[in-house]
Amino acid sequence: MRGWGRNESNYRNPCLTMHQPWASLLVHGIKRIEGRSWPAPIRGRLWIHAASKVPEPDTIKAMEDFYREIYTVNGVTHMEFPEHYPVSRLLGCVEIVGCVTCEELVSWDAIPEGVRLEGQTAFVWLCEQPQKLIVPFEMRGYQGVYNLERKIYESAVRGLTSISSPLPVKFPLPNPRDHFSLKPGSLASYSSGSSSSKMGKSPALQAAIDGARAAATQFTKNNSSEPAALTIEGSGKAVSSRAK
Repeated sequence: MRGWGRNESNYRNPCLTMHQPWASLLVHGIKRIEGRSWPAPIRGRLWIHAASKVPEPDTIKAMEDFYREIYTVNGVTHMEFPEHYPVSRLLGCVEIVGCVTCEELVSWDAIPEGVRLEGQTAFVWLCEQPQKLIVPFEMRGYQGVYNLERKIYESAVRGLTSISSPLPVKFPLPNPRDHFSLKPGSLASYSSGSSSSKMGKSPALQAAIDGARAAATQFTKNNSSEPAALTIEGSGKAVSSRAK
């Protein structure tokens, strides 16, 4: 079920299965970019489901250290991370407001520098308005973007609560009347030419980036056709894994 091969009209209540800790970090408003090898096929609400793989403590630490450091770049020095990273659960949702290439993201001066540091894959999905389920509930996930079963959706939509992000981001649409105007190539004409690769990185920040890349590479061991829901990947290519 590769999401890019389907028309937006085919999605009623779209959902994406992600590995932990990335899934919870997104729903809790800490992660603001979802990296993929294919462009986002939707705009609007996207439900987030956590895959069945239990995250290693070192993976959780690496990703929390990464986000702690990139938020520090924008002056946020206190971070509260999720207490738990549940698996095989529907966690909540975010709003997909656009999708651009990594090259566009890292040179986009209109957004905070820390957000630009998140982009390392071919396409980056831009996420706002995180909401989490008060009680995450068990369900099976699938590859790509898929529709929630109606009964699951009807139960989930009543159990959402809004999240206060450490640093809320509003991604400006080139055309506010067209919710698909923020798409790959839409920023190329007025890119400043700056890049996160040119940003001065402290030793602590560079170590955190390297740790996050190492955490993501564990999923290359299973060579499936579906990229894992990871933002950081050293070569800029999508990391693959199986959704469960």
